[in-house]
Amino acid sequence: MYNLKTTRDGVHPTALGSDLMRLIDLLRDRQVLVLGGAGMSTDSGIPDYRGATSSKKPRNPIRYQQFVKSAVFRQRYWARSFRGWSFVYRARPNPGHEALARLEMTGGVGGILTQNVDGLHQAAGSRNVLELHGSLAAVRCLDCRAVTSRRDLQSRMAEHNPSFADEIVAIAPDGDAELSDEVIARFVVPSCASCGGMLKPDVVLFGENVPKRRVERAWSMLARADVLLVLGSSLTVYSGYRFVARAVQDGKPVAILNLGPTRGDKDATLKLDVPLGEVLPALVDALH
Repeated sequence: MYNLKTTRDGVHPTALGSDLMRLIDLLRDRQVLVLGGAGMSTDSGIPDYRGATSSKKPRNPIRYQQFVKSAVFRQRYWARSFRGWSFVYRARPNPGHEALARLEMTGGVGGILTQNVDGLHQAAGSRNVLELHGSLAAVRCLDCRAVTSRRDLQSRMAEHNPSFADEIVAIAPDGDAELSDEVIARFVVPSCASCGGMLKPDVVLFGENVPKRRVERAWSMLARADVLLVLGSSLTVYSGYRFVARAVQDGKPVAILNLGPTRGDKDATLKLDVPLGEVLPALVDALH
């Protein structure tokens, strides 16, 4: 493993040149599978949970069992999401997303496994994207299983809450926003327009399993790849780290680009501690 540190002024040019060449040698003429995390979207203004740019304030994201069993927890989730989602909706792909889309177009990337739920890889032009944790752009009814647009639900929530105070304290990861308990208590949660059932964002909440067929597709993508490239993920959650473990088990090299340490550092063939928005465009230019 090789570790490249950044300086106060960014990546040291000499170090970047040396390590970029090592990365190029690792990726060139190989089928690359990308495993992307929240660090891919921080340059688009979306906070992450554990990275170098994350808030130091302790966070307790809602868990699946809390969501399905408690109307109070669902009210809290949807009130905060009502304010936070529009921020994610307005976010735009950054140079890192655009670089990966270019690399996919030229055959340098065979596919992207993303742990993000913001849709920015697709917005940048990437096509073979598997959203491991789902997408905030869709909503599913847990009773009739109907899937609807989040934009439609956003309009319905606005209709149900015409005087809902715009009291954002801070934008949080995954389309969440900090709101006071008093504001949350006034929020009216819409039910399914088709059957009156319980609506849930079509994302994998903490404590919820990634759907089996989705995992099977991810394993197939890894099986076809020659190398795994991890971008912007601390790999703290096992649902992401398991792909690193499997790649190592199968004798495939693993390259990790992330600001700060990751759970997979000990497994990496190459580790670069660098800002993705600077390195990925340079990497793509060098591989062309």
